Amino acid sequence: MSDTYVGSIDQGTTGTRFMVFDHSGQVVANAYEQHEQIYPEPGWVEHDPVEIWENTKSVVTEGLDAAGLDATQLEALGITNQRETTVVWDAASGKPVHNALVWQDRRTTDRVEELEANGDIEEIREKTGLEADAYFSATKTEWILDNAQPLKLQTSRTQDLRDRAREGELLMGTIDAWLIYNLTGNHVTDVSNASRTMLYNIRELEWDDDLLAEFDVPAEMLPEVRPSSDEDLYGHTDPDGFLGAEVPVAGALGDQQAALFGQTCFDEGDAKNTYGTGSFYLMNTGNEAVESDHGLLTTIGFQRSGEPVQYALEGSIFVTGAAIEWLEDVDLINNAAQTAELARSAESTDGVYMVPAFTGLGAPHWDGRARGTIVGMTRGTEKKHIVRATLESIAYQTRDIAEAMEADSGVETTSLRVDGGAVKNNFLCQLQSDIIQTNIVRPEVDETTALGSAYAAGLAVGYWDDVDELRSNWQVDRQFEPDMDESKADKMYGRWDDAVERSLDWAQED
Repeated sequence: MSDTYVGSIDQGTTGTRFMVFDHSGQVVANAYEQHEQIYPEPGWVEHDPVEIWENTKSVVTEGLDAAGLDATQLEALGITNQRETTVVWDAASGKPVHNALVWQDRRTTDRVEELEANGDIEEIREKTGLEADAYFSATKTEWILDNAQPLKLQTSRTQDLRDRAREGELLMGTIDAWLIYNLTGNHVTDVSNASRTMLYNIRELEWDDDLLAEFDVPAEMLPEVRPSSDEDLYGHTDPDGFLGAEVPVAGALGDQQAALFGQTCFDEGDAKNTYGTGSFYLMNTGNEAVESDHGLLTTIGFQRSGEPVQYALEGSIFVTGAAIEWLEDVDLINNAAQTAELARSAESTDGVYMVPAFTGLGAPHWDGRARGTIVGMTRGTEKKHIVRATLESIAYQTRDIAEAMEADSGVETTSLRVDGGAVKNNFLCQLQSDIIQTNIVRPEVDETTALGSAYAAGLAVGYWDDVDELRSNWQVDRQFEPDMDESKADKMYGRWDDAVERSLDWAQED
C-alpha cells in the first residue's frame, strides 16, 4: 500500500483546499482556491454553493495532477468543512434555492432575541449544548424557507418552499452534506456537523422534534446522521464523474472537530486551538457531555463506527485571522506576514485595545450586536500600535476561553496544541504563550483540519489500523514557553474586559 493515499477536501470559509496524505501523515499533494465572499447587507454573509462545488472539483483535479497521482490511488476521501453554513437545494436538479448563509451571518439576530424573550434559551442549551445564536443553522434554514423565492414546478405553479420540503423535494445541509451529496448522490452528514445545527439533540443523538417545530424545519429535508469515521461509508464517487474513479467517501468532521482529531486529541482532557478566520478552542471531555456555566458550547467531538460519541467543550471566537485580513483590507499591512514585523517594532500598544467584534462576539460573551472597536488611541497612536493591538486581541480572546475551560472542566491548561494559518506567526505564538501563561505546542503538520478528516476516512477503510498509529505520526515543530512576567500579563489582560464592555450591544439597526 506504499503507493496509495487518503485525500481530504477541506472546505473553509474563504476557500477550498485539497490535500493528500501518506501513512506517516505527511502531505503529498496540496491545492487551494478561494471563493467569493458575498455581503448583501451589513452583517449578512453568503457564499455561492455552486461556486464551492466547482472549486472543489477544480482543486481535487489540480492537486492530483500536480503530484502526479491518479484518483485510483486514493483509498478514501474525507471531508472537513466550515460549520453551521447552511444550504437548501432542490433534490431533483441539485440546484440551491438561495446562496448559502455563512456561519458569520447575523441576519437572524432578531429571531434569536425573540427566542430569548420567549424563554426558550435553556431548552435549546439543554438539548443541543449550544447558546441560542444566529451563528447556528436552525435560524438560517428557517430564514431561507421564509425568504427564498419559491421554485417553479413543472406545472408552472409556484409552491411554498416548506411544502416542497415536506414532500422531500428540497434538502437541507451544512457544507459537508452539500459536498457528500454532489460526490455520491447520498444525503448524509456526520454527528459533529449535526451537533452544530441547533436542531440535533446531542444526548439522544437524533433530530429533535420540538426544535424542528420551533423553527418550522420539515424533518423530510434533513440528512441522515452517521459516524464521523464510517466503516459503512457515505458512498462512492461516480466512476463516470470528474474523478474517473470509484473512491469511497468515508469520513466527515466539522472543521474544528477535524482539527481536534488531527491533533490526536483522542483522550479526555486533550485540548487544541485552531487559528483560522475565527479561533476555536476545543477540549475532549470523553463520553460525557459537560455542561458549561461560563459561556462555552457543549458539542460532539467525533464518533467512530461502533463506538460511543466523544464530546467536547468549545470556545468559539468569531474573528481572529479575519482581523488580520481586515488590517489588509484597510491598507494597514500589505500581507499577513508583515504583522509580526510591525508588532515587534512597538514595545507595547501604548494603551490601545482592539476588539474585533465584526460579526458580534462568541464565547464567553455571546453578543450578536457587539461590533468592532478600537479604544485608547491618542494623537501618538501609529499603525504599529493598531497592528500589535490586533494580534494581542487574538491572545486575549483565547485567554477568555482558556479560563472558562478551566472553570468548567476543572482541568488546568498546562499545554495547548495549536494549528491553523496564523500559528506560522512565531510572534503570535509567543504572545499567546505569554498572555495565557502556558506552553503553546505547534505540530510539524499544521494543516491538522485536513489531516483530521483524512484520518477519519482512512481509519474507516483500514488505511490506518488504530489511533495509536496516528498518535505516533504527531510530531512537534516548536514549543513556546511563557517569557513574560505573570503580573504583567495579568495587567495587560485586565483592561481587555474594559475594552470588550465598550463593544457590546453596539449594533442597533432596528
